[in-house]
Amino acid sequence: MPLSPEDLTANGEVAAWLGSFDVSFAPDEEPWFAIDGIEKPRQIASDGSGGAFVLLPSQDVLYVSSEGRAGIIAGSFEAFVQLVVACPYWLDVLKFSAGGDLAEMRRAADALETTLDDEDDINEAREAIRDALDLPEADDLVGALYDAVAASDAIVRATDGSPFTTLFNRFSIDNNPMLRNAAA
Repeated sequence: MPLSPEDLTANGEVAAWLGSFDVSFAPDEEPWFAIDGIEKPRQIASDGSGGAFVLLPSQDVLYVSSEGRAGIIAGSFEAFVQLVVACPYWLDVLKFSAGGDLAEMRRAADALETTLDDEDDINEAREAIRDALDLPEADDLVGALYDAVAASDAIVRATDGSPFTTLFNRFSIDNNPMLRNAAA
């Protein structure tokens, strides 16, 4: 049986562990965006920067940033949890994607993994979540993230009707001295 948001929130310990990855499974708030073709978006979680995670009727998970970017990031709720656990810096991978270059995203993921603070705590959280949810490790999360964002066809609009842009950003880790050095 696939993992659902209700299964996860019923396990308070796992929800708390996921909070350490900047994902809060708080009750739905009134949406500050609209999605073409979806009357009432089902927000399942949020992050500390004001972004929203939405479970679409297709079961894809859409991320809507507070900065006007949006896109599908996972093909299922379980894939979303796997992404957050294994790659808690997934949003930075997209930020440093050089406009959606998969090789650059892989470079960014490697550099970001080496710069994690409290790596022992993160690895402990990863293991606890995977054990509690009987969650398998995914093979190629960066590739799956790239595929999901590249194929994203959801049109998200601000309250004024203007469309949000893609989650791929133009930066490369070469634009960031700390990440550039971590990749060397």
